[in-house]
Amino acid sequence: MALHPSESPGFLLWRATLRWQRSVAAALAPLDLTHVQFVLLACTWWLNDQGEDPTQVRLAAQAGTDIKMTSQVLKALEKKGLIEREVDPADTRARRLRATPRGKRLAPRAIAVAEAVDAEFFSELPPADALDFLRRLAHLPEPTVRS
Repeated sequence: MALHPSESPGFLLWRATLRWQRSVAAALAPLDLTHVQFVLLACTWWLNDQGEDPTQVRLAAQAGTDIKMTSQVLKALEKKGLIEREVDPADTRARRLRATPRGKRLAPRAIAVAEAVDAEFFSELPPADALDFLRRLAHLPEPTVRS
């Protein structure tokens, strides 16, 4: 028997995620960044700040994004002058990523914008509860697909 949508955890997560994504996208639009561009720029900037010039594969793993989509989005960020992709001398198939000076200025501003959206979106929840719940969700094992 099918659950009523209000009793379906997956459906509720879907609805909440869409609301949150729309809010983030709207807030980032004035910075000329899509949500995924923001995530990849912010992750690149953060990894650079930690002393790492990540490969595209490493960045995709950090961000939790598909490697092919990551490559396409990085090309767009490169065209915008926000990141540089250089051939890795140790592996000519790999590209090392670095935020440009413009990307280094934009990333912290974009992070502040996204964090402000998060603060408003999650304002009805105690911060520690929200973080604990989201960390637990993020670390759930991949579900097995049954046909």
